[in-house]
Amino acid sequence: MKKKILKGAAASVIILTTLSFTTMKEEIKIKESNITWIGKKVTGSHTGNINLQSGHFNVEDGKPVGGEFVMDMTSINVTDLTGENKEKLEGHLKSDDFFGIENHPTAKLVITSISEKDNGNFGAVANLTIKEETHPVTFDLNWNENSATTNLTIDRSKFNVRYGSGSFFDNLGDNTIYDNFDLKVNLKF
Repeated sequence: MKKKILKGAAASVIILTTLSFTTMKEEIKIKESNITWIGKKVTGSHTGNINLQSGHFNVEDGKPVGGEFVMDMTSINVTDLTGENKEKLEGHLKSDDFFGIENHPTAKLVITSISEKDNGNFGAVANLTIKEETHPVTFDLNWNENSATTNLTIDRSKFNVRYGSGSFFDNLGDNTIYDNFDLKVNLKF
């Protein structure tokens, strides 16, 4: 009788231990989430948004440990212009001068590690792929029960997005477009 109880208790401990270290996949609600961007140049800036195609966090004990997100580059939208100017800028951003969506319709972010800084705030390291170029990025992640937010600064020149970049072209003057662009990400799950 004691052996059966001990075997049952041991089995329960093994099951509970396995469950406590199980990684869960937390799917992102694509339609409720959003990514906004701002690109700056010498003479001003432009803003817009881009849609997620898919995304999830890997979660252990209610905390993020990884994740993967695919951005739909064909959805690049400009929000600070209207009419013909909006259409021209969107077309230019989608062209080979910038993101080349015909050959590169998606971009991908894969979180490789996350460490907790304090309650609900995490430091993340990820690999970002744009135009088949992959480079590491780091960012802070604010984690809540059903949402996560972050702000990222991306150096486009690392991803072969060179148009108007002072890093590659001389004498651009007022036509210089800064290499860094900012993303503000709000994710719901």
